[in-house]
This record gives sequence, C-alpha cells and structure tokens, in this order.
Amino acid sequence: MSENTTVSIAVISGKGGVGKSNLALNICYCLHQIGRSVLLMDCDMGLANMDVLLGIAPQKHVQDILIENEDPASIILPVVNKDNRFDLIPANSGMADFVDLDSGARSMLCSKINPLAAAYDFMCMDIGAGISSTALGFSVMTTLRVVVVTPEPTSITDSYAMMKVIASRYNVTDFYILVNQVESSTEGKQTYARLSAVCKRFLGFSPIFLGEVRSDRNVAEAVRKQKAFMTLSPRSPAAMDCLTVANSLNRLRDTLLAQGDLESPLRKLNVQE
Repeated sequence: MSENTTVSIAVISGKGGVGKSNLALNICYCLHQIGRSVLLMDCDMGLANMDVLLGIAPQKHVQDILIENEDPASIILPVVNKDNRFDLIPANSGMADFVDLDSGARSMLCSKINPLAAAYDFMCMDIGAGISSTALGFSVMTTLRVVVVTPEPTSITDSYAMMKVIASRYNVTDFYILVNQVESSTEGKQTYARLSAVCKRFLGFSPIFLGEVRSDRNVAEAVRKQKAFMTLSPRSPAAMDCLTVANSLNRLRDTLLAQGDLESPLRKLNVQE
C-alpha cells in the first residue's frame, strides 16, 4: 500500500452565519492557486449551499452515494479545469433525512470517498454548523479541524460548546481556529485569545491559532454574483488573508508528510454513539 499524501480538513463552526462555507470555498481556491490539487466536498447534508456559491446546478449529489449506490467519481464536478485539479462533490439541500446520519452510513460514505480523495493533495469537507451527529462524526474523520468563529460572543460560546462535545465524545482535542469578519489582525488575535483561555481553563487544552480574515465588502458582492471572491477580487483584504491561511495549511501538510503522520484521507473511528 502506498503512503497517503492527502491532508483532509474539516471546516466546522458552532453556529451558522459565520461565513464558513464561503471561507472553505475560497481557501480551496487559494490552495489550488499555490499549486495543490484539491477536492472540496459539501458535507452539509441538510442545508448544502456550495452549488449556490458557485452558481451551478449539479445533477448528482453526495447523497446519491447512499441512496442510489452511485459511484463517487460520477458525482465530481470540476471547479477549475487545469493541470492541478480543483474539484467539487456537491450535496443536495433540504434533505432532512440526512441531517443525522448514523455511524454506519458515515463509515460507508468514508470508504467510498477514500480511494477518490487519495488522488488529491488536500480534501476539504465543508460540514454543517452545530452539533448534529453527522457534523460531529464527519469532523473527527479528517486530519485537521478548522473552526470558523467570529468576534461575536454567541459565535465564541457556540464554538467552545462544539469543541467540548467533540472532545468529550471522541477524545479529539486538536483544533485550528480561524477568526472571520474581523476589523483588524488585533481583533482576530484577541478573539482567539478569549476562546483559547476558556478552552484551556475548562477543557484542559488550547486550540491553535490559524489566522484571521478581515471584513470585506467584496465578499458580499461575490456571493451575490455567485462567484468566489478570490476570482472576482484577488487582491482584496479577505482574499489576501485566505491566501495566507492556505500557505499555512500547505506548510502543515509538508510537516505532516515529513513526520509520516498521515493516515488514509478519511479515518474511521470506532466510537459508540
């Protein structure tokens, strides 16, 4: 068996409305821009919106793997047609039956996706906000967990609660914090410091600071036009911050490869739910 070189990333948040999906999309664009192949998977099984952000109408979705036993390769859509691939596995929205997938369904999906994901440098899973069993289960299958938080107190509180549940249920305590919608780098670091201090005091671990993304009017404009802001305004503050985050993730991948710490792209955890 060849050594795995794919780093999988769960992009998660304690509450909705923090810009998680938009950041996942644009960070993937940045990873592709710096020469990495990327597979982006929409894992919000109830309220998927990656197709909306991209202005596309997929005919097949990740749920078809479970419903119709569809081959995952037939669902993939190219986001960027270049040598270093950037592809999407879309999800269907408004499917309430898939909000709480049991561990067997998640494991089966993992088994079918793994051979495909192994062909990419990065696999990014945009996971639904909150603490549904599906969101929590997917979040611990990946190499890295990026928690998107804003300076709002409700976002900080809900992110703390989500990490608490993941830590207690799965014994997973490695999280990377990405602070979105900040006015300055100082506000980003202060937000992280507040969240980290609470985690250290009550949970016994400190998450790692990944960076911040500044508030930027170009983001809302790109959403209205159903385009990634990286493509519409590549020199905007938010775009430059996403590029910084992507470079940090790329360095993390280099470190993990050097240490030989990568398992399969998505791992199965034998946890009783």
